[in-house]
Order: sequence, then structure tokens, then C-alpha cells
Amino acid sequence: MPADRKGRKPGEEGPAEEKEGRKEKVEQKEKAPGAKEARPADEGVVKRIRIRRKRKVVEEEEEGPVDLGPQEEYKNPMQKLRLEKVVVNIGVGESGEKVVRAATLLENLTGQKSVRTAAKKTNRDFNLRKGDLIGCKVTLRKEAAKAFLKRALDAVDGRVERRWFDAEGNFSFGIDEHINIPGVQYDPSVGIYGMDVCVTVSRKGYRVKHRRLKVRALPRSHRVAKLDAMRFIRDSFNVRVA
Repeated sequence: MPADRKGRKPGEEGPAEEKEGRKEKVEQKEKAPGAKEARPADEGVVKRIRIRRKRKVVEEEEEGPVDLGPQEEYKNPMQKLRLEKVVVNIGVGESGEKVVRAATLLENLTGQKSVRTAAKKTNRDFNLRKGDLIGCKVTLRKEAAKAFLKRALDAVDGRVERRWFDAEGNFSFGIDEHINIPGVQYDPSVGIYGMDVCVTVSRKGYRVKHRRLKVRALPRSHRVAKLDAMRFIRDSFNVRVA
């Protein structure tokens, strides 16, 4: 007998018959002893919810007070930690009168002349061009840095979080409104500005990786660790680390 268009010979099963045969095989496997039970559809959702709850519990535990232990006493004076610099930055997001007011405010807060910061890229959504002056910053060192950092930490209720620190011991935090800094009053002609405070902790000898000639990498033993920086800030400025 000649085959049909799909090459089937008389007596062979069609597509419908093949599907029925497959269903019967699946049912037989399910009924067979030792077969695995089908997983309920909601099991994956329940697992995800449990994982989220565990993460939330871990995050809540991490937010509690932390016992960092006592600060290590260094016999070598080169190992002692010090406050290298504090950079205060105000980003306005647009050029014009706002940047001028922000620069004036920053100079009044720090007692030092500010530097304008420019946009690095062109962004049409924000109506910004590369090179537009959209902010200002001040770099403080020595006693001026310590004095301002004390006031800035008081603005965040004397609480420092562990997640603010990086692996090199530096940390940054934000102040929502400059009027939260002690001794600062609201001025209608200036308005309210937020700012970022970036703190750098270092040791003596860090200059070798910043100088222009004969640059050298710092050995791992001389780098500032995250835990050492947290202890230094806690003891030097009387703040709590959470």
C-alpha cells in the first residue's frame, strides 16, 4: 500500500493517537510505586517569602549596636590613624543662581573658599551639558576638618552606620538639610540645601601612592582596615557605630 503525504503507512498512529499514547504513559508512571509527588504550585512562592523574611531579620540584627572592641595601641608612630581630610559637597543639578547660593552657604559653614564642580556628561533629560557648573565642594584638613566633622556627626544624631565604611576605612554620609547642623539657622534668602560629607582616614606614609615621582603601592599591613577606622571614629568623636 502506498504511504500518505507524511510518509505514514496504513495502520500507523496519527497525531491524536500519539498524544493519547503519551498521556497513558505519563499516568502509568505517576501511578507506579516510588514515583515522585508533583510539587505544589505555591511551594516556590513560599520559599521566596521565607528567604525575604530571613534577610529582613538579618538586616534588623545588623542595625543594632555593635561591640567593636577596644582600639588597638600602636607602638610604631607610623601605624597611628589620623583624619586625612573631609570633603563637603553640594550638588544642585543645574547652573545659575542656585549654585551661587550653595557656594555662599558652604563658605559660611566651613570658613573656606569653595570650588565649583562641573557636569562630566551631557544629559538631555536633565537639560545638562558637559562642563556646566552644577555644584560646589570644599576640602578641609587638620583642625578645620575635625571641627566641621564633629558638627556634621551631631547633625546625624551621633550615629555612624557600618555600611557607610568601605574596605579602605573611608566613609561617607549625607545631611538632608543643612539647618540640622548645630548653630545653623534658616535663612530665607539662601533656602535649604543637603550635602554629602566624605571622610578619609589614613596613616603616615600614604604619600608614597599619591606623589608624582616614584609612586609605590602600600603594603597590606600598612593599609587602614574597616574595623580600625570604625574604632578610630568611635573613640575620636564619641559616636556610636550601628
